[in-house]
Amino acid sequence: MCAKPPFHRLTKPTETKIIALLATTRTETIETFMPKNADHIARPAQVKGAKKRKRPDIIADQIREQIVTAGLKMGERVPADWLAADKLGVSRGTLREALKVLEFQGLTASKTGPGGGVFVSVVSDDDALRILDNLFLSKPPSISDIYTLRKALEPELAASLVGKLTAEQFAELQSLINPYEDEPKSAVEEYSQRLAELDFHAGLARMSENRVLGFICIFLLSLLRDKTECRAIYSEPTPWWMRETGIGYQIRLLRALKADDAERARTIMREHMTEAEKFMLERAVLAAT
Repeated sequence: MCAKPPFHRLTKPTETKIIALLATTRTETIETFMPKNADHIARPAQVKGAKKRKRPDIIADQIREQIVTAGLKMGERVPADWLAADKLGVSRGTLREALKVLEFQGLTASKTGPGGGVFVSVVSDDDALRILDNLFLSKPPSISDIYTLRKALEPELAASLVGKLTAEQFAELQSLINPYEDEPKSAVEEYSQRLAELDFHAGLARMSENRVLGFICIFLLSLLRDKTECRAIYSEPTPWWMRETGIGYQIRLLRALKADDAERARTIMREHMTEAEKFMLERAVLAAT
């Protein structure tokens, strides 16, 4: 398995299809692609108080359902008859807005000229992370919320990597530890080193064969980076004993992984997450006083 680059923050906004990926969780009615005489087929009940959806959004969902049902892959053309305004029972203006919705979500891309049309697109993990980060900016989760999940998931992530890593990947993980082994000489270097500690965990997540598990773990790290109180904590000098403890956990974890000891790797990561949460909560309290 090829080594993957360490986690990094996105530097520019991008359009993604993550909303489309989450469409099935909507609580309001979604009009799926059905014959017009299929009123006898049961549909999800609309939740009381749910915001009424616009017609272009409903049509976009309908087209998405066709794409998913047909199993169209990235780069494949969406059949023109699926995009016929008269067959969809809408105006051309409504159809154009629906296609804009799909493009904004990253599900499709339009090309003009010879060979043009509407084609299935794809969203990268980093693109998806960006839109999810923005979702929580106005009402961010607490440190405890984030660590509740980290304590549950990262031990399993660590255990799942046993017997799966290459020599190159071990070397990469070691290189992610190296930047913060020395004492920081400035506040800027302190902040950089604290982020490098998160990069180690993101590196583990990117190496996971379980893409869902890896993605969620990286997302939780991204939430930590975005929290104002966490940024303040990362900028403050870290006690030497905490630095040594954190580095010690990571070194011990690498040893457990090299020894193919899944249970030890799981235990080390669980202890590491527990101590990290305790430290972050204590520092948050101090910062607030």
